Amino acid sequence: MTAPHAVAVVIPARDEEDAIEACLLSVRESLRHLPPTVETVLTVVLDRCVDDTPALVDALTADWPGAASLRVLGAGERRVAGLGDGSGPAHIVGGSGVGALRDLGVRDALDRLRHLPPGAVWLLHTDADTTVPPNWATAHVELAAAGAAGVAGTVELTEGLSSWAARRHEQLVVAGTDGDAHHHVYGANLGVRADAHLAVGGFPVDGAGEDHGLWQALGAAGYPLRRPSGLRVRTSSRTCGRASGGLADLLRDLHAAGRAGGL
Repeated sequence: MTAPHAVAVVIPARDEEDAIEACLLSVRESLRHLPPTVETVLTVVLDRCVDDTPALVDALTADWPGAASLRVLGAGERRVAGLGDGSGPAHIVGGSGVGALRDLGVRDALDRLRHLPPGAVWLLHTDADTTVPPNWATAHVELAAAGAAGVAGTVELTEGLSSWAARRHEQLVVAGTDGDAHHHVYGANLGVRADAHLAVGGFPVDGAGEDHGLWQALGAAGYPLRRPSGLRVRTSSRTCGRASGGLADLLRDLHAAGRAGGL
């Protein structure tokens, strides 16, 4: 297997004005570490934002070749898709989950990379409340070049969670780790070869757990998968997330269990 010829980063964002700058700066720095022969594109999917996230994304990507943003409307909004708010076309996604947003971003990125076969494109996913290390993109590309069709990294949390909940979360992470590998899947740190992504139908577009759904489909189809425990991103420890069923819900449950136990 040869190394990918292109890397496409997809980031869904809903009202992330406090986090999006750090996220995009870290992603851009990570992409700079790739060989100059690797083409890169970025798609930020702006999900029904009512804060300054769209303006911040526009400012942060104004001089970023290959960067684009897509504005998503709620299905009940009485505006004509294609007119939006004057800042670009608007989209209505065909699903209720984050998977529908990631799917929209993937389709946009692959359309802009249509001069390449899907097998030469590595799709990288993270979240708007996450920062990635400088070696994030290169580590994914190296694993892809070694034959992986999917790579699931891990996450570490920012400060702010109660000590009991943070400790309990770390215990869960450790329990799911086996040497250099682990048994977790996070949309904040996920890479998939585009041809494999398309072959299994991409992300489930409804409900929670789109990352696990795609991963399970890849495994069921026999694609080679890697879950290196050392490939980490840093994500928010907030307990009120933008999508139900995600990491924030787990952290909120851990925090509540600690309080119920007087911890």
